[in-house]
Formats: sequence, C-alpha cells, structure tokens
Amino acid sequence: MNVVSNEKEKIPFGKWFKRKANGVITFLGVPANTILVLFAVILIILNVSPIISLLIKSFTLPSDDGVTLGVFSFNNFTRTFDWNNSGVSVGFFWKPFGNSLVVSILSCIFAVLFGGIAAYLLARTNIAFKKFISAVFIFPYIMPQWTLASFWENFFVNTGCTAGHMGQFQAITGIQVPQWFVYGPLPIALMLGLHYAPFAYILFGGVLQNMDSNLEEAASILGIPKWKSFFKVTIPLLKPALLSTVLLVFSAAMSSYSVAVTLGNPVSYSVLATSMQNCLSNTRNSGMGNVMALVLIIIGVFILTLNQIQTGSRKQFTTVTGKSGQITKINLGKVGKWVYGSILSLFVIFFCIFPMFSFFLESLLPNPGDYSSGITWKAWISKTPISTNDFVGFFFERKIANSLLGTLKISLLCSLFAGTCGFLIGYAVSKRRKSKGANLVNGLAFFPYLMPALALSQCFYLLGLNLKITSALLIAVVIGSLKYIPMASRSSLNAMMQLSGEIEEAGIIQNIPWWKRMTKIVFPIQKSAIISGFLLPFISSMREYDLFVFIGDDQLTLTKFMFQLRNDGCPALENAANFVLIAIILLVNWLTNILTGASIDKGLGGK
Repeated sequence: MNVVSNEKEKIPFGKWFKRKANGVITFLGVPANTILVLFAVILIILNVSPIISLLIKSFTLPSDDGVTLGVFSFNNFTRTFDWNNSGVSVGFFWKPFGNSLVVSILSCIFAVLFGGIAAYLLARTNIAFKKFISAVFIFPYIMPQWTLASFWENFFVNTGCTAGHMGQFQAITGIQVPQWFVYGPLPIALMLGLHYAPFAYILFGGVLQNMDSNLEEAASILGIPKWKSFFKVTIPLLKPALLSTVLLVFSAAMSSYSVAVTLGNPVSYSVLATSMQNCLSNTRNSGMGNVMALVLIIIGVFILTLNQIQTGSRKQFTTVTGKSGQITKINLGKVGKWVYGSILSLFVIFFCIFPMFSFFLESLLPNPGDYSSGITWKAWISKTPISTNDFVGFFFERKIANSLLGTLKISLLCSLFAGTCGFLIGYAVSKRRKSKGANLVNGLAFFPYLMPALALSQCFYLLGLNLKITSALLIAVVIGSLKYIPMASRSSLNAMMQLSGEIEEAGIIQNIPWWKRMTKIVFPIQKSAIISGFLLPFISSMREYDLFVFIGDDQLTLTKFMFQLRNDGCPALENAANFVLIAIILLVNWLTNILTGASIDKGLGGK
C-alpha cells in the first residue's frame, strides 16, 4: 500500500532563490512593470516624507533657537483648536477657517455659474463669436490667479477705500464703488471663481457636446416646458461634471493665499491660508501654522475621497450610446445670437483681455491712479532709482532679471521632469490598468494635485531643513515636479487609453526596442496630448506663487519678487512685471499650439 505524503517537497535554498530571481527578472523585463515599481517607490518617498516632517514639527515645541526640535507636546493643537482661548484660537484659526468656508462656497458658485453658462451657450446654441470666446475663455486660468485680483484692485479701488487711491473706474466715471465691492470675501471669491471657471467650462462643455438631444426632445414631446426640462433632464446629466468642478474648486479655494492676501489684507480679512502664513512667519506661533497646514492637507484628502466616491459610484449618467444620436442646437434667433454673443464677448474681454491693458497702463503712471500727470516710461527704461528701495526700470533692474531667470529655470525643469514622469506613469498605468500596482501608482501620482500648495510648500521647507538641503532651486524643482505630475500623467493616460495595443505589439513582433517604440510609434501618434502634458506644468510653474512661498528668497521667482515690489510700494514696476509675465505665458502657449497642435485645454481635460 502506497502512502501519499502531504508534506511539501523541500526545495533547496539555492534552487528556490534562483526560481524567485528568475520570476523577478521576468516581471521587470516588462517595461510597464519596471516603471510602476520605480515610481511606486519614488512617489511614496516624496508623498510621505514631507508629511512626516510636518507631523514631527506639529507635535513638538521649538527650542530656543526656533529651528531645532524641542520636547514632544500637544500644545500646538491646544492653542489652535481651544475655543476657550479666544485671544488666540478664535482669532488665528476658527474665524479665518469660517472665512475660508464662505470664500470657497462662493467661489464654487461663481465658477459653476460662469463656466457652465459659457459651456452651454457655446455647445448647445448658435451664439455668435464662438471661436473668439472659446479661445479667450481659458485665459483666466493661464494667468496667475492673483493677477486678476490685482486687476480688480487697480480698476475699482477709489479714494473712499481705506488707504485707497483713485482707480480706473473712478477716473472714468467719477463713481466710488463701496469698499466691500473692492476688498473682502465677495471680490476674493469672484476672482477665484473666474480663475477656475475654465474647469467648469471644459468639463461641462465635453458632456454637453456629446449629449444626445433626443433626451431633451423626449421631454418636450411629453409637454414639459423647456425651463423644466433643463432642470430635470440636462442638469442631472451634468451631475458628475458638476460635482468634480465643485470639489476641485472648493479644495483649491480653501488653500488659496495670493488672492486672499491681495484683496483681504487691506481690510484685515483673514482666511486660513493667510493666517497660516502669518503664524509660520512668527517663531512663537509657527507650531500653530504647522497644525493649520495639516488641516489643509486633511481637507484635501477628504475632497479626494469624496471625488473618488462620486466617480466610482454605481449610478449611471449615460449620455452617449451606440444608437444614432444628434445634437440639436437651440436657435437664439437672428438678433438673439448676436445679442448673447456680444454680451458674453464683452464679459471675456473685460476679464480675459482688459487686465493686460490695465497692467500696461498702470505701469506708465507716475503714481497709482493719477491720470492727471500724463504718462512716463520710467518703470520700464529708467536707469536711475524710481523708488526709495533703489529699484530702477524693468529692463535694467538686476533683481527682476534674476527672478525672471529663476522662474524660467524652475518652469523648464519642472516641465521636463513632470512631463517625462507623467508620460511614463500614464503609459504604465494604461498597460496595467487592472493591476493593484497601477492603481497604487495612479493614486500616488494624483495625491499631490489636491495637496494645498501652501501646505505642500511648508512640508518641503521643513523637509529641506531636516535634510540640510541648502539649494532652493532643487527644492522648488522637486516640489513643482511633484505637484504637476498629475496634470501630465492624466493627459498621458487619456492619450494612451485611446491607443490600441495592436499598434505597439506590431513593433514588438519586429523586435523593435521599447525606447524606439515610444519615440517612433507612440509619441508621434499622440504628440499633441503628450506635449500638452509638458506645457501645463511649464505654464503652472511660471504663474505659481503659493507653492514657492516658503522656498528660497524673494528673487527665486518673478511672482515672489512681484509681491516684494507690492510690499515695498512700487506699483508701476509691479504692473510692468505682471504684464511681462502674462505675455510670456500667452506667447509660449500660442507658439506651442501653432508648432505642435498642443494646447493647455488638452492638459485640463479638453479635446
């Protein structure tokens, strides 16, 4: 009788090790697997280590020198959240936090309102001036968000405001608008809403263009009024785009610093981001600032979770089917299409084009708002000091040249690293999209996108201190690349998902190396979308301020130096720098579009 042993056959260690090694080599022999493993390690380190540095600083009191760590303590949390400590907690956290909620909610309303109306009129009606409006509507996102705030201040400030001067509107009409219209929560939310309106415009526009109008016509046949059909049929089908826009805008507005400091500080209106910066600039309250950074990060993670829940739900919002569909556009009439087109065109001209003219005009004034003394080119070409800080004209000021050069360096390097990493991540995730590794890397790559820029800046500032990294340029490039990898990876992923696997398989059959398949097959086919993944990080780095606020000195980037000019009372020079920065960004976007067909709206999700 044979006895079958249940014991596993013992394998010699050498044979077992060789088998495992061969398995690893085979696994890593697939380029997509190697890319996923590499970026999983890199992104875990870059995402986790800065937060750990922030946590350590939040739970410890600084020593006497304000830099080295002291004893473990909950004192920072107690001072931040304790309601009974009204002199500190309410003034530094709870009141600014409430103000941030108000601004964020209003920003969502304005972004959805502006972007949604523009998307609907352009996608579903025969409105006039479509090409012009579509091309220009994206400008507020390309421009630094606080340049809109500067434009608003230049245009509406008046002698009736606290420490105000005559602005362009008062100079033209003689009317003084109320101070709450110039400074405070309403203008802050309005400028943020305008800045992020292109998100709603692109997301809503994509859905509306592909929506079968038979859905609305069916409601019309049943005798449902058009206004009711709009709210009962069209709006519900826009729910995914609406929720995505609201969540993204809310998260961004909660952590916005530059707009809030421009339109809030003159009337002492503080939000969480400005309060955090004030705390971090004071050694005694720096621990509270670190806790506020943690709060902003938690809010970002919460928003990301909500977004994942709503996009991953089982509810269906199908608007495109395999059946024959059509898009019937609403006829506004021969007069109506010109009226609506003119109104919308004037709106985009005022907020998208006129700011450039406003900055240039203000740069020519000897004193802000003083139109009675003529114009002067001193802010541009003067070789002698034009301010008490010995600043000379724009073209001869060495500090401006240094800061502009720093901006270009950081932007080019961030574009190179973020674009390349994003392309590789998008490729690998598309090839292994059903695997756990792909989901992990995709989530890690997207996480920095919802990390508040101000909090991320503080995290890497602390990490640089702990690792004794003295190069501000290095930290800025690392933090910028990490922040903008999601933009490039999503653009690349969308492009890779459109490619059939047979295209690359044909190259594999011909024994074409992987790098050659990428450069000779994949890249040429999806050139526009991939280049857009490089363009968006460049433009975002050019206009960024919040992300670098704690990194390096005032000459690190032109945006940081412009805030220094504002603080030093050099409005003409600041407006000149504003004009040049926006001109460079628009020129790069236009040239890239002309030469390659890539554009920023592809990076944002456009088609």
